[in-house]
Amino acid sequence: MSVVALVPAAGRGERLGAELPKALVPVCGAPLLVHAVRGLLAAGCVQHVVVAAPAAHLDVVTEALAVFAPAVHVVPGGGERSDSVRLALDEAMTRVPDASVVLVHDAARAFTPPEVVRAVVDAVRAGSAAVIPVLPVADTVKQVDADGLVVATPDRSALRVVQTPQGFEPALLRRAHEGATGATDDAGLVERLGEPVHTVPGHPHAMKITTPFDLVLAEALFTKEAHE
Repeated sequence: MSVVALVPAAGRGERLGAELPKALVPVCGAPLLVHAVRGLLAAGCVQHVVVAAPAAHLDVVTEALAVFAPAVHVVPGGGERSDSVRLALDEAMTRVPDASVVLVHDAARAFTPPEVVRAVVDAVRAGSAAVIPVLPVADTVKQVDADGLVVATPDRSALRVVQTPQGFEPALLRRAHEGATGATDDAGLVERLGEPVHTVPGHPHAMKITTPFDLVLAEALFTKEAHE
């Protein structure tokens, strides 16, 4: 019942306004990617992590993650996120062929608590082939048309914000990514197959660090925690 985690980290992160790839942007004294991998392994249920890194930064990423060896392996990422997930999955299943749970985690959710990781893994092991952590939507949400006019106000009680890691049975994740392009949500690909996606409670600390404001907020919230 081994668990492997995939971290597609080949994105540029243009919204952060940094010259580095997003996964290498430092926060609380270390790259986002380092915090993300540390959190996955701290859950105590992940045996191996495969990171799909920018091809031009393989050496930098490998060096940054050397502290986690031999539990972490780095491969070149693809042109799109789906390509990176497929490449990382191939590597993971080669290294841990008996894996029964595969997690896909965003490096930008660098401070996801270990208990969220464990909850996702436990749900897959209990028989749910696809599991995502979610939070209730706090704000009122409007649906608008191409001209910016409001056309509907969805009932927010039925809406959820999705986080990572998302957990899957390996065969289902592979089937979901066959021929996929432009996908940013792995569970969404599973939905396209008509397969059920189950949820577990997420956590506010699993916030996605995407903008300069998010970086400032993360520094304020997590500096002490990151050095404990």
